[in-house]
Amino acid sequence: MKDVLVPDIGDFKEVEVIEILVKAGDTVAKEQSLVSLESDKATMEIPSPEAGVVKELKVKVGDKVSEGSVLLSMEAGGATPAAVAKAVDSKPLPKKEIPQVSAVVTHVAPVPPEPKDAVQSLPHASPSIRKFARELGVDLSRVQGSGPKGRIVKEDVQSFVKGVLAGRPAPAAAPAGRGGGLDVLPWPDVDFGKFGPVELKARSRIKKLSAANLHRNWVMIPHVTQFDEADITELEAFRKSNTAETEKQGFKLTMLAFLIKASVNALRQFPDFNASLDKTGESLVLKKYFHIGVAVDTPEGLMVPVVRDADRKGVFDLARELAEISRLARDKKLKAGDMQGGTFSISSLGGIGGTAFTPIINAPEVAILGVSKSQIRPVWNGKEFAPRLMLPLSLSYDHRVIDGALAARFTAYLANVLSDIRRTLL
Repeated sequence: MKDVLVPDIGDFKEVEVIEILVKAGDTVAKEQSLVSLESDKATMEIPSPEAGVVKELKVKVGDKVSEGSVLLSMEAGGATPAAVAKAVDSKPLPKKEIPQVSAVVTHVAPVPPEPKDAVQSLPHASPSIRKFARELGVDLSRVQGSGPKGRIVKEDVQSFVKGVLAGRPAPAAAPAGRGGGLDVLPWPDVDFGKFGPVELKARSRIKKLSAANLHRNWVMIPHVTQFDEADITELEAFRKSNTAETEKQGFKLTMLAFLIKASVNALRQFPDFNASLDKTGESLVLKKYFHIGVAVDTPEGLMVPVVRDADRKGVFDLARELAEISRLARDKKLKAGDMQGGTFSISSLGGIGGTAFTPIINAPEVAILGVSKSQIRPVWNGKEFAPRLMLPLSLSYDHRVIDGALAARFTAYLANVLSDIRRTLL
């Protein structure tokens, strides 16, 4: 017998239990969700650390818990996915009879404080309810919540589906700005198999979480992308000359470390890029710290760990830390706090290819730098064309905060810093 505790959930304290997903006697698998918690900023599900049988629940809906609080006691055992599979209802609803009304793919989504005039980008529901709705093809923006603060519970989704099957008209989706609905046609419901062979491939949890974040950010932020390029001929020569030394110390000196250092220099000069809009949209929160998010490509999908206090670290320190957080990301050992608090992000595709792209801003940040593969190109130096190593830069910015002229000045300054290694290291 062992107690299951609330794991590291970042800086959240006294988080409310909003849903209990198991009961005494249930057989659960490792990583199966046990309870849903909700703070004033996020909704999250706590997974089982191992397979076993639930013996006793130690919390109830409405309780407040923190890291280390006991959730339940369980007896370890060799549960299999088949042993813990449960039907979403005692009699599955015929899916073909349920209209596919542009189901919203969501995740452990940020939930803003809820004053009457608050603008919410997603319906108020826990991740398990979102999953349940997706399985039934239900658009949660059309469901009226009956739980506390208007939260959508399982019974609300079931009632909605029964109403549709009974022929009652479905409620309209929430208008844009009052729940995130968009006045668009439903997503096409196509039987692809009738056109040829198909294969159904399950998407990873991380990819589904990323999709919801990216969709919200793309829809709600007016993106503009400024393209530029930097001459990194000397910088690349310097990097290569120090690679052997860093490899002896167990890490690789990558161009990304220099990009972080140069970006911090540019953020100091243009503080509006190191900021966020406040919840009213009337003021800009200028941050005096420099925490740089770095997109990491993992087998499970994109993750964005944060390098904290990048302004206080040298290039070698940054390279060493990048190697460590990349390893943690690929091993799925990052904690929630490792991906919070970023002020500016960098997405580097230089190791793969491409000439330019439009990165999507990582809300609540206001800008993100995209970097593509550098190439040797002939550049006119005033007398002749000379071969130079040019690095493409793609800066996406929130046009509510930053105008085009300021963005052009930012990328021009950044390119100058990267082209002069002395300025990069200062």
